[in-house]
Amino acid sequence: MELHTFFAYLLIMAGSTYLIRVIPFALIQEKIENQFIQSFLYYIPYAVLTAMTLPAVLYATDHFISALAGVIVAIIFALWGKGLTVVAVAACAAVYVVELFL
Repeated sequence: MELHTFFAYLLIMAGSTYLIRVIPFALIQEKIENQFIQSFLYYIPYAVLTAMTLPAVLYATDHFISALAGVIVAIIFALWGKGLTVVAVAACAAVYVVELFL
């Protein structure tokens, strides 16, 4: 790729990501009172993070079944209120055990 093409792509990407972040601050001056919009905006980061992470997690192991076992164990431990480290270690252990049998 030529250098001027790279910088053109870089400027377009930087401009578009910057505008996505700046436009809401410029357009919305007062506090949002609508409860639906507040709850929608609250859950957006979690939904985006899940949509980006879950496909990578499901295809990160040798077998889909072991990845699914790890996700299920992680969800169970998270619902039990365990910390991030405990959830991650339990999920990794579940994947390891399932991979031993496959």
